[in-house]
Amino acid sequence: MDETKFIFNRQRLGLYLDLIRWDRPAGWLLLLWPSLSALWIAKGGYPGLHLIFVFVIGTVLMRSAGCCINDVADEEFDRHVKRTANRPVTSGRVSVREAILLGVVLAFIAFLLVMTTNVVCVAWSFAALVVAIAYPYAKRFVSMPQAVLGIAFSFGIPMAFAAVNGGGLALLHFADAVPIYAWGLLMSNLFWVLAYDTEYAMVDRDDDLKIGIKTSAITLAKYDVFFVMFFYAVYLCTWWYLLDSRRPGVWINWSAILGAVQAALHYLLIRRREREGCFKAFRLNHWLGATLFAGVVLSYS
Repeated sequence: MDETKFIFNRQRLGLYLDLIRWDRPAGWLLLLWPSLSALWIAKGGYPGLHLIFVFVIGTVLMRSAGCCINDVADEEFDRHVKRTANRPVTSGRVSVREAILLGVVLAFIAFLLVMTTNVVCVAWSFAALVVAIAYPYAKRFVSMPQAVLGIAFSFGIPMAFAAVNGGGLALLHFADAVPIYAWGLLMSNLFWVLAYDTEYAMVDRDDDLKIGIKTSAITLAKYDVFFVMFFYAVYLCTWWYLLDSRRPGVWINWSAILGAVQAALHYLLIRRREREGCFKAFRLNHWLGATLFAGVVLSYS
């Protein structure tokens, strides 16, 4: 084997792994916990190994594809932001063409996984893809682009209900597989995304102001901390209400209480609006999602 070629290939692989944030799993965990919770709720308990596999691997793949799309869309912006200036695309180490191709391949593999569920879930996956592609460009036009991200990061919920309930339904009636309850869970989860992505936006606020990007941290200005906590409160209260209305029990109560304790910790981290504290608060959010997921699993055990 040509040693030079081997080293080159290994270096390219490292760049691609960096592009999809392989060493930062918090992003796909934030997507995963609500989707798995929805699977358990829709099924009324353990949803089976097949659906768990589809949603876990599909979530990792789609989050990775989303990173490729985001970095291509933000290539010119990222070079002016301290935290993102060295990303593979904006630094020129990975071409736009390579990033797009990688994103397409990853999304296609995820689509093949969805194809193993049912036609209703497949149909909803197209809507999820449209929202995912739209988000990177929303920050150019929408004052609260985190709301668009909230829909994108919550779309695993209706897809989970479709995967469980969609068998045998005609495609023309695919909406029947996703009840109003599922959309309530999506709206609840959207407030969680608003909370943690505002924390994330607070990290880059100074740079974003200079380059003209719109974010919730800029829009909310001096009320950012207040609204982050408000978003957490709405999320936890609505999530608890929706789950308690369907499966009342001590585990849902305890998971909501522990979630509130974690949200209070986030306040301590972000109240001074320091970059390190805000970024740490963002990265800790997957534990909040894991806590509420554990409450769901225990409630349906």
